[in-house]
Amino acid sequence: MRIYECVCNTPLFFDNSQCLSCSREVGWCPNCYALRALEALGNGVYCCTHPDCAAELVKCQNYQQYDVCNRMVARSEYERGFHFCDCCRCNSIIPDLSIPGAQARWSALERAKRRLFYTLDLLGLPHQSASDPCPELPLSFSFMGDAVPEGQGRWRWAGQDVVYTGHAQGNITINVREADDAERERMRVNMGEEHRTLIGHFRHEIGHYYWELLVKNRDEEACMSVFGDHRSPTYAQAMDTYYANGPAPDWRTHHVSAYASMHPWEDFAETFALYLDIVSVMDTAEGCGLCKPMKDNTLEATLGHWARLGIMLNELNRDMGLLDFAPEIIQSKVIEKLRYIDRLITQGVSVSRGTGQ
Repeated sequence: MRIYECVCNTPLFFDNSQCLSCSREVGWCPNCYALRALEALGNGVYCCTHPDCAAELVKCQNYQQYDVCNRMVARSEYERGFHFCDCCRCNSIIPDLSIPGAQARWSALERAKRRLFYTLDLLGLPHQSASDPCPELPLSFSFMGDAVPEGQGRWRWAGQDVVYTGHAQGNITINVREADDAERERMRVNMGEEHRTLIGHFRHEIGHYYWELLVKNRDEEACMSVFGDHRSPTYAQAMDTYYANGPAPDWRTHHVSAYASMHPWEDFAETFALYLDIVSVMDTAEGCGLCKPMKDNTLEATLGHWARLGIMLNELNRDMGLLDFAPEIIQSKVIEKLRYIDRLITQGVSVSRGTGQ
């Protein structure tokens, strides 16, 4: 994630919707792909102030109406009926906004989703919505809450008893209680997880999405040679065994997390999430001047930089009494899996560009 600059030379950060110095409105310009200061032209139309861009833009409808987004839409696209940005148009279900606090939780979910999309775009990975022409596997998001009796909870949702965070056929469901910091921390401790974050949920579930898009019926044999046979045991059998007995004692030598040891699909998703963690953090570190631009962009070189940065950030977090920034121990088996993900992404980008996606 990069740091941008207002016309008044004040730094702009990825989630800003206003310059904290000059109070100018800002937004993510889809034309120059950066956070820019905006100049109002009237009638809800803005101009990107970057001299090499000057695109005419309109705020995403979720920016205008709910202030849960900070992305812009090209004026020409908006006038053609595309009122949502590339990130918000993937929404299938949003939280029940009649519940106090739901809009703030939705805003937190959208912030995490925008960071996910930034990294996917950085890697060139396709993420088409149902509104795009001929999507192979439309990506959508459902932000929902558990059903509880009226007045007895914050996250009621008609017609649902319990909402499970997960992925199915291109749709990623996130339980909105994950945007409640106290509730998410309670679940993290109860489940013995080293990390449990909103962006972590998005990166894990998008891993399932890309397994279905890039691996299923395309590269399954190669994937099984690295992650194991996802057909035996079945997912249901593996889940029952995991929650009955816990992970194998030696899971750290083979997997990036305890949960990854449950089933090859979860192993793939957890490894995919780690790959996105690394790409995102290294991009931010370079953009903030914490490390020099890498001349060698191979996976091995990147992992070397990640290890050095992780040690430094872990120690800084420990100084502040916080959780380790990078708790994963990346053993040779995990590197082999990351190498597969790296190849798959490169191959997937090539395939998607070749098919016009």
